[in-house]
Amino acid sequence: IIKAIKHMLNLPVPDFQLAATSGKQFQLSDYFGKNLVIYFYPKDATPGCTTQGVQFRDLYTQFKNLDTEIFGISRDSLKSHENFKAKFGFQFELLSDHEEVACTLFNVIKMNVIEISWQFNLIIANSNYVEWGIGY
Repeated sequence: IIKAIKHMLNLPVPDFQLAATSGKQFQLSDYFGKNLVIYFYPKDATPGCTTQGVQFRDLYTQFKNLDTEIFGISRDSLKSHENFKAKFGFQFELLSDHEEVACTLFNVIKMNVIEISWQFNLIIANSNYVEWGIGY
């Protein structure tokens, strides 16, 4: 477990709101009682970030069968997110965190960038607690 997320395990996640693709708004409290995978990545359409998104895309049906929603977060604009989502056929929404609300909440900002060599994955269980976090 990475240091940035370790301090949050088994603690409730504070509510937050971000703009999402498809003209939607993401509000964490709207998903209370549901399982979520939230993944952070540095930048749309870069090789590692694309690989990560494509892996979630390819496993999307399996996550849905487990009643789990997937959301990707970076500081990119919604326009960039929409292009990235369309180009790779992501079925899940991407969230724009240009004001670093969630990045700060989950402590994934290092030296003013999302840790370049890390992508962060979180599982928030239906009790709204961080149950698992890993970076790679």
